[in-house]
Amino acid sequence: MRPYDIILKKRNGEALSKEEIEYIVFGYAKDEIMDYQISALMMAIYFQKLSKEETLHLTKAMINSGDVIDLSKIDGIKVDKHSTGGVGDKTSLVLGPMVAACGVPVAKLSGRGLGHTGGTIDKLESIFGFSSALTEEEFVRNVNEHGIAIGCQTRNLVPADKKFYALRDVTATIENISLIAGSIMSKKLASGAEAIVLDVKTGNGSFIEDTDEAFELAQEMVDIGEGMDKSTVALITDMDQPLGNSIGNSLEVIEAINSLQGNGPDDLHELCLALGSQMLILSKNCNNEEEARAKLQSSIDSGSAFNKFKEFVEAQGGNTKQIDDPEKLPTANHKEDLIASDDGFAERICAKTVGMASLTLGAGRETKESELDLSAGIVLHKKVGDKVTNGDVLATLYANDTNKLEQAKNELESAYKFSNTDIQKRPLIFGSVDKNGIIKNEFQLT
Repeated sequence: MRPYDIILKKRNGEALSKEEIEYIVFGYAKDEIMDYQISALMMAIYFQKLSKEETLHLTKAMINSGDVIDLSKIDGIKVDKHSTGGVGDKTSLVLGPMVAACGVPVAKLSGRGLGHTGGTIDKLESIFGFSSALTEEEFVRNVNEHGIAIGCQTRNLVPADKKFYALRDVTATIENISLIAGSIMSKKLASGAEAIVLDVKTGNGSFIEDTDEAFELAQEMVDIGEGMDKSTVALITDMDQPLGNSIGNSLEVIEAINSLQGNGPDDLHELCLALGSQMLILSKNCNNEEEARAKLQSSIDSGSAFNKFKEFVEAQGGNTKQIDDPEKLPTANHKEDLIASDDGFAERICAKTVGMASLTLGAGRETKESELDLSAGIVLHKKVGDKVTNGDVLATLYANDTNKLEQAKNELESAYKFSNTDIQKRPLIFGSVDKNGIIKNEFQLT
């Protein structure tokens, strides 16, 4: 078997066999196949596409290129949630404790962020002493004893995907649905979950802006999950404006704490109910969405979800005094308000621009080596559809470097667009995908 023949075959639009795909994936992971050959193959795949069978073989090969986490020692059905990412997406911090408080084990491996804000691990490390560096034994024990653990992905989890992604990033072959789906699902499936709930974002703050393409990606990922005998459901959700009000690591932890106490933003709360319902149903904890939503809401109303969050943080070395008093979390030395200069309605808040403003403040990483400012970020006081009066505070920026404030403020101001008349909001959830196909919610964008 030769890389040349496989490249030629795919260039000519033929389907690759399981053996050919494994040869490429394992060979590249072991540095036995050259970058320039894989670059040529990725470009051939970009134009000729992969069949569903090829995509499944690719995903399986990438999973088998490294560690596969064994969660069999954890009691109950393990359901994982994955978001394709966005601005202000602190869902896991709220959803995990809610689901765990309902009796469903949450065993989640997360990563660090690269871009406008930190990842789930970065946000949790805003809490003094919190550690995601758990051994497999500690991880399993924490889930069995406390119902939830969130650890950092190991270096050898799907190593082939890391190499493929790095090469795709510099060869203009990122935007291929099969390659994106295989990359995401290989990591989720290698993490050991028995069922998966996907939050596929769409809008200018996501990497897939077009809603139809988001449904296409969701379908591809559900097909992979089901093809691996894992019950898989996807929700397609809005990321045209930031989720919630806070963007930035400690600021998002504060918003998560408020949400767990029943005082969070409506959109974040609703998304957690929607995703959590699917997790409870797939875990066979509930029979239907109505029952699941009621159980999740009860976890907030009773305080059990908030207490579960404290228990989880303490089990991983975090200072729970900061949970009881969020003002003790990292706080920026400087803040500045963005003031409205006219009357009207907030018609649009470009999530991508808000994310870039938070990056300017230091809340994110431009490179893997960049150091995060855990206290920097933005709190939005006006969201799409809100009435705005001249002199209102649209948002507050937090920073430790005053030189960054003015630039970030200008960026943030450009994210807002106003209307003289009341406007129609985009839906939070556009629809869902499961093994039976696509269900689109009825809505009309203006």
